[in-house]
Amino acid sequence: MTTEIRQQAEATAKMIDEINAVVLPDPSADLIPLPQADAPTAEQIRARMAQIDMGDTNSIVSFGSSAQAELQQISQAMLQGVKNKDVGPAGDSLREIVGTIRGFSVDELDPNRKQSWWERLFGRAKPLHNFIAKYEQVQDQIDRITENLLRHEHALMKDIKSLDLLYEKTLDFYHELALFIAAGEEKLRELDEEAIPTKAAEVDAAPEADQILKAQELRDLRAARDDLERRVHDLKLTRQVTMQSLPSIRLVQENDKSLVTKINSTLVNTVPLWETQLAQAVTIQRSTEAAKAVREASDLTNDLLTRNAANLRDSNRIVREEMERGVFDIEAVKTANAELIATIEESLQIADEGKRRRAAAEEEMKKMETELRDTLSAASARATPPAADITPVG
Repeated sequence: MTTEIRQQAEATAKMIDEINAVVLPDPSADLIPLPQADAPTAEQIRARMAQIDMGDTNSIVSFGSSAQAELQQISQAMLQGVKNKDVGPAGDSLREIVGTIRGFSVDELDPNRKQSWWERLFGRAKPLHNFIAKYEQVQDQIDRITENLLRHEHALMKDIKSLDLLYEKTLDFYHELALFIAAGEEKLRELDEEAIPTKAAEVDAAPEADQILKAQELRDLRAARDDLERRVHDLKLTRQVTMQSLPSIRLVQENDKSLVTKINSTLVNTVPLWETQLAQAVTIQRSTEAAKAVREASDLTNDLLTRNAANLRDSNRIVREEMERGVFDIEAVKTANAELIATIEESLQIADEGKRRRAAAEEEMKKMETELRDTLSAASARATPPAADITPVG
């Protein structure tokens, strides 16, 4: 709710107190006849009796109608004001604002709540962004509805004041009717007790030639008297209906007052409380998110410290081991020495084997040389045949 609307609602609260403090008088059901009326009332009754002209039918038919003129003007003005209103029922706006708030679920911010399959399907893990967007949308709706409520409130307050005026004028009309009824009844009494008996006596005392005319005058007077009686009866019925309309006006007015009070309480108390609660929900969630971020940063720092310490230990071990090693590892030297000794021994063995094989080869060569020489010698002996005797054939 905007600051301007809140200030207007707070200012209206004082006006509402003033309206509720107005006490309207109750109507009196008693009719006071002229003999029992006080001097001012008696004077008012006689003034209204003077409006009756028994020789003028219109004065009898319109008797008491002047009291309705101002009341009709006020009623028509109120009716015109109702026609010119371009606002919906205030109750609809109240229901709308309640529905808007109820449709805004703070539970959506609970990080531990179980997500629906729809949210799991679309991977909605962090609803804060959507929640804040919805909060801003709800805030706009509340501002719009509160503006409507403020207009309804002003319209209802205007109606209440108009109903106050209507009640006062209706009550005045009710009292005015009592004066006209008292004047009519007093006039009827005068007719029944004075005018008609006098006119009847004139008929009886009139010459025979004038009796018909006098009788007609008596008949007209009695007819006018009956018209007046009917008019007074209508005024009594009108007064009864008017008396019934007064509680109706007050009932409508009380309903309007209750609704105005409810609207003002909503604007001054309920809406700010809702806004505070919604703002707290967003702030709490933001604090929670910030705390999570701080915790994650702290966890990351601790993890880095732990990892760096472990890496430092591993690196230090490697460096120190390398620093403490000699130029050559003893194991490598031992291995190299063993390999060298084995190489020398193997070389000696190979040399001895070579000598042995060379000696054996020399023996073999000598043997082969001897055998070759013996073979050659044997071959030379077979090449010179022995001398034989030649005997001629004869």
